[in-house]
Amino acid sequence: MNAATMNHVQHAAHTIGGKLVGVTDLTMRFGGLTALDQLNMHINEGEVLGLLGPNGSGKTTFFNVLTGLYKASSGSIIYQGQEVIGQTPQEIYRSGVARTFQRSRLSLPLTVFDNIVIGDYQHMNHGLFFNLFQRKAFRAEYDAYVSKVEALLNIFSPPLVARMFEPVGTFTMIDRRRIEVCRALLSQPRLLLLDEPSAGMTHDETEALMDDILQVRGKLENLTIVLIEHEMNVIERITDRCIVFNYGKKIAEGTYAEITADPNVQTAYLGEAE
Repeated sequence: MNAATMNHVQHAAHTIGGKLVGVTDLTMRFGGLTALDQLNMHINEGEVLGLLGPNGSGKTTFFNVLTGLYKASSGSIIYQGQEVIGQTPQEIYRSGVARTFQRSRLSLPLTVFDNIVIGDYQHMNHGLFFNLFQRKAFRAEYDAYVSKVEALLNIFSPPLVARMFEPVGTFTMIDRRRIEVCRALLSQPRLLLLDEPSAGMTHDETEALMDDILQVRGKLENLTIVLIEHEMNVIERITDRCIVFNYGKKIAEGTYAEITADPNVQTAYLGEAE
């Protein structure tokens, strides 16, 4: 079975449901700069949505607003029936939204296990009393996290299981990306935001990482993925639907074939329509 056929089968086997996120008139200003300009869009449950656009078009700013890192100047984001604007990043994370970043946020001296588990600190027990005086509970929680990380690595990249307690600094770029995605997945999110996951990788590494992401998508129920990516072959292969940003606005929406044929998209990327 070739890659195109496998991709078709994986997409067909995954059910896309109703609206998970609704964005209405979302605006984000930084002084005199308008990064998001009355943006209107939606994210469907279970889909892989690609966000495209030239650098500076507002894609990462949208992620930052959706995850609570920035508070929008105006507008609304409704996720699972609840308003996101005004919630803290911790509250949004606990509601089932997780992400990766353009630049790696791994701690290279720490192990794979430590880097993955750090991402789920919001769900951990904290405090000196718990760590010192509730040793059985502490050990049970630790063992539970070991089992969760092993299970996740077995889904995403089985060879990493045997190296779970090795420092991340000894790993290749693609394995570091895998570790970052696993960290985001540990909390079992409903919505996973991937910000340029292929950045800094070779073509073959990118293809391998996309294989992993498609495999995870097929095995984890109720997972919706939004992907910012500049590699068009990645977008074509992995997405169900695409939205194109330019100057903080949505200028096109549809399948990969539809948006690449859109004159507005051609103008945004090439400077002129064919």
